[in-house]
Amino acid sequence: MKKRVVGLGEVLWDHLPERTCLGGAPANFAYITTLMGDQGIVASRVGEDSAGIEALRRMEELGLDIDHVQTDPQRPTGIVNVQLDEMGIAKFEIAQPVAWDSLEWNGDWQRLAAEADAVCFGSLAQRSPQSRATIHSFLSATSPRTVKVFDVNLRQSYYSLDVLSESMKLADIVKLNDEELPKIMCLNNVVHKDELSSAKWLIRAYDLKLVCITRGGRGSLLVQGEHSTEHPGFRVRVADTVGSGDAFTAGLVHEYLQGASPDLMNEVANLVGAWVASEVGAMPAPKSGALEHSLAEIR
Repeated sequence: MKKRVVGLGEVLWDHLPERTCLGGAPANFAYITTLMGDQGIVASRVGEDSAGIEALRRMEELGLDIDHVQTDPQRPTGIVNVQLDEMGIAKFEIAQPVAWDSLEWNGDWQRLAAEADAVCFGSLAQRSPQSRATIHSFLSATSPRTVKVFDVNLRQSYYSLDVLSESMKLADIVKLNDEELPKIMCLNNVVHKDELSSAKWLIRAYDLKLVCITRGGRGSLLVQGEHSTEHPGFRVRVADTVGSGDAFTAGLVHEYLQGASPDLMNEVANLVGAWVASEVGAMPAPKSGALEHSLAEIR
C-alpha cells in the first residue's frame, strides 16, 4: 500500500536567472515521494493571487495531493530569488511576509496529521510565530507510528537555537548538511570535532532514531544508533542543486518506511538526489515517464 507522506511548510516560486520554477522544500519533497510510489501530500498555504492559482494548478499537474493546501486572501504567494554560482550552487533571497507565514491549524490538518505515515518539516517555515505554532500542533497530532523528519534548512537569519532544538525534540529523523552541522553544534555550545561524533551527540541529546549528514557531491553519512554508514555519492554533471537535498530526503524517508537497511537508505537517497542535481529545477520529469529509467542512467 502507498504510504501517506506529508511535506509540511512552504510552497513558493523560485525565480532563477533564466526561469521561474515551482519550489519550496515540502513541495519538492512531496513530488519525489510521489515519483517513488507513495502518496506525496502538500500541507502549505498560497495566496489567492495568480501565482497561487498557478502553483495549485502546477502541483496538481505533477500528481501531488493539493487538497490540504490553504489559501490566503491577504498575503501573497511566496517567492524566492535564486542566484547560481559557476558550480550551480544556489543562494536564496526569500520574500517576507507571505502566505506560508500564516499557516492555520484547523480540523482538516488535524485529520491529516492523524493519518500520516510520515511528515517532513523544516526550519524555514517556522520563521513566523503563527506558522511555527501550527507546525508544532501538526506534529503533536500525529500518531505514535508516524515518522517525523526534521530537514534542517538554515536560510539567511531565519533560525535560532530555540527553533532548532524544539524541532529536533519533536523529530525521529534529522537530516542536515555538512555546513549546517558545525553551526548547530556551536549554537548548542558543543565542540564540533567531526561529523560522526557530532551526529552521535545529536542522537543522544535529542533522542533521535537517525541522523543523516549530506556532503553535496561527496555523498553522505548516516548514523543510526551505534551503526554508521557512508556513501561516496554519484558523480554527475550538475545542472543546478535546487531541490536535490529535498529529493535526497524523499529517497531516505521512502526507504526508511520500507524498513530498508542503513546502507540501502543511503544508496537510494544519494541516487535520487544526484538525479535531481543533474536536471534543471527541483521537480524534473523522469525520462520515459518512469523514475527508475532516470536513476539507471545515474548508476
